[in-house]
This record gives sequence, structure tokens and C-alpha cells, in this order.
Amino acid sequence: MWAGRRSVAGRRGRRTGTGRAGTAGAGRRVVSLLSALGTALALSAAAPAGARAEPYAFSPGARTVAGAERTADAAPLDPGHAYRSSLPRGGRLFYRLRLGAADTAYVPVTAVPPADAAVSATDGIRVSLRDANGTSCSYASARFGAGLSPRPVTALGQREAGKALCQGAGTYHLLVERLDAEGSGTAGQAGPWDLEIAPATEPGLAQAGPSTAPQTWDSATPDPLTGTPRDRSGGTGFAAARPLGQGVWRTTLVPGETRFYKVPLDWGRRLHASADLAGAPGHGSVGGALNLSLYNPVRGYVEDAALGYTGAPKSAALAPLPPVEYRNRYAVPAGVTSVRFAGDYYLVLHLSDQLAGTFGQGPFEVTLRVRVDGQAHAGPGYAGRPVPDDVFTVTARDREAAVTGSTGDGAGHRLMLLVAVGGIGAGTALLLLLGGWTVAARRAHARTNAQKPTA
Repeated sequence: MWAGRRSVAGRRGRRTGTGRAGTAGAGRRVVSLLSALGTALALSAAAPAGARAEPYAFSPGARTVAGAERTADAAPLDPGHAYRSSLPRGGRLFYRLRLGAADTAYVPVTAVPPADAAVSATDGIRVSLRDANGTSCSYASARFGAGLSPRPVTALGQREAGKALCQGAGTYHLLVERLDAEGSGTAGQAGPWDLEIAPATEPGLAQAGPSTAPQTWDSATPDPLTGTPRDRSGGTGFAAARPLGQGVWRTTLVPGETRFYKVPLDWGRRLHASADLAGAPGHGSVGGALNLSLYNPVRGYVEDAALGYTGAPKSAALAPLPPVEYRNRYAVPAGVTSVRFAGDYYLVLHLSDQLAGTFGQGPFEVTLRVRVDGQAHAGPGYAGRPVPDDVFTVTARDREAAVTGSTGDGAGHRLMLLVAVGGIGAGTALLLLLGGWTVAARRAHARTNAQKPTA
């Protein structure tokens, strides 16, 4: 319809000799403005000078809750909701959950230290879930490791239905403890760490199935994928993770930066991933320079790999994992028992801030090679619904988003457009708006002139 109006205005302009020139001039201005917009966008995307690591993106709408030093004062947590809290140095805080008898509960805790915190390899958090009698259902810890770089670290507390301990409905307590190595603290280290807590529950099966882990699976390391990398920047938190599918993907990181991706895996499918850190000028060595971690749909740790760096290109690969199966939970190795359900599996990249002192501020190019194989099949029949209800589900939209990088509903494109305009500045957006008004005014003027009788 717009093209039709433009055609009529053009024909009228040819009769008067004024509409065509006015429209053409306005068109040139719009083209010029759009060209400037494109140039500014390109420069914005390719201008890393002085770039800094972005802060962690907490779940939108996360509720703020304070941890308690005693179980009697513990604040409640509800599965399906995300929470923000804070953990002081040497902190040991409790939170409370009400659980049913048949549900397995998963309570991931992500600790986010300040960007300027000084940390040791053994600093981190420890998480446990306990019943009303104080009996521990599980322990898990997460530490910063050899990179000596502050970054989000996640540990999972869980209560498994059907186990010998922690059975029955009732009140359970989540205990989060901060692990600080003696002598490692500085002013930055001594401050509190932010926490994100995202409880989830998994119902039991409608019908009993095999209660032993699969005995065999192909544990050979596959050949890394080859091909031209496609650019795909990651998100800055679990909730903001960028969809990713099979392929070769490229991004850039600055020292201290952490990026999140999510790979949808159906039942029967399996994931293999590796990360390549490109070469950089400089002399020296940094341990744990790049860390690649994998987490399951409830943010439980699966596997990780790290690489030391001397400035030469280097690769790190996750150990081979079995296909996603419900029965994997009966295995002993953590890398097997954690791939127990379908859903989004999270790949997390972190570039140590220690690189800056030896190899500069970057950015450093990182290539992710992601392989997804195995035969997809229907999952087990649950007796109820998990919470959140889509946590163990992979949809056609998820599969499409993994390829395109979008949300599948156009919202991601609109958001990126707004961010781009905002990044360039309100002045450029205003110029584009004024340019549109100018074109409309000139067309209206051309139509008026075309309707006047000629001498």
C-alpha cells in the first residue's frame, strides 16, 4: 500500500515538476541517515577499546530475600520463582522450602562476587539441602579455580525422592556457605557476594521404570566440527543465555567476562563442546585462562574444561557425555548422573581477568564448537508437572532459536533494534524521526501542487 501511494505521488510530481525533486531530495536524506545509522552500528559493534565485562544479568522479576543465621528465622522459597540474596564473607545462611513427598527438588545457587574481588583458587560456595532434623540430603560446592578470577559460580542442592535420606513432605532448609581461603582477602574480597537462587521440582514417574543406569554408551571423543564460524555473542546470566545449536560459533571476550549460552537437548540426544582461544601478542603464562562449563536444565554442574595460555592458540574440550536419559540418575559419575533430563543445557564461557596484565585488555576471540547427536525419543511419563512447567521441555521454537539465535517470536529482534538505537544515542534517533517527517511533508506538498490547475 505504501508503494502504491509513492507511485501516485511520483506521477503527480512529474506533471508539476516539483514533486519528483522534493521526493528525491528527501529520499537522498533518508538514505544518508540510514547509511549513517548502519555505519554507527558497525562501529559500535567493532569498537572494543576500553570494553569492560558486563555485570551478571539476574532473572527478571527475581524476588529479594534475606538469608537467616538460624533455621527458625529462614525466609521461604517457592519452586518456580527466582530470588536474589546476599552472602557476606564467612557467611552461613539458611532459607526454607516446603516440599511434597513425591517430588525431587533442585535448588541451584549462583554466587556473583564483585568484579574487583580478589579470590583464591579454593574460594567459592558450598550448598546443602537439609530436612527438618538437620540431616543433609546433599552437598555441592563451586570454586573459582586456577584462573584466580572472580566470576559467577553455581552449586546445586537437591532432595531426591526415593532415596534413603530426606524423605516425606515437610519443611526443608537450604544452607549456603561462603568458602574463603585464609589470607586471600582484600578490601574487594571482603565485601558481600550477590546470590541468585532458582528452586525447581521434578515429579515422580506415572509408571515405574528401570532403576539402573545404562550399561554402555559411546564414550569416544568425536572429531571437532569444522567450517566457517558464525558470530554469536552470549548472554550475561542463566536467564539471559543465548540459544545455540550444532555448529561453529565465534565471539569475543574481554578479561573477566562471562558469557552464557543454552543448547536444547531432547531425550536421547547428547552434547559435545570445545572452545578455542585465539592467539595474542605478549609473553608469559596464565593458568585457567579460559573456562568452559556445562550445566543441566536445573543449573546443576555437569562438566568443565579449562586451558592454560601462553599467547599461542589453545583449545579446551568437555569430556564425552552420554545421551540424555532418565536412567542416568542412577549412575555414579557426576558427568553421567547430571544428564538426567531433557531441556536447555547451559554452556558458560569465562575469560580470566589475569590475562589483562600479560596479554592486554583484548578483546580475545573465542570459537565454540558444538556437536549435538543421538536419536531423539519420547521422554518418561511424569505423574505430575515439573515446576517451572517447561523446565524439561524442548519445543520446535527452541530448536529454531538454537539455529537463528532469536527467541522465535520477533521479540528478540525488536529488543536488539531498541538497544541499537539507544546505543547510538537519542540524537541519531531524533534525526531519523525528523527525516521521516520531512519526507511526509514534501509528499503532502507535492500532492497539493499536483492538484492545482496549470496555466
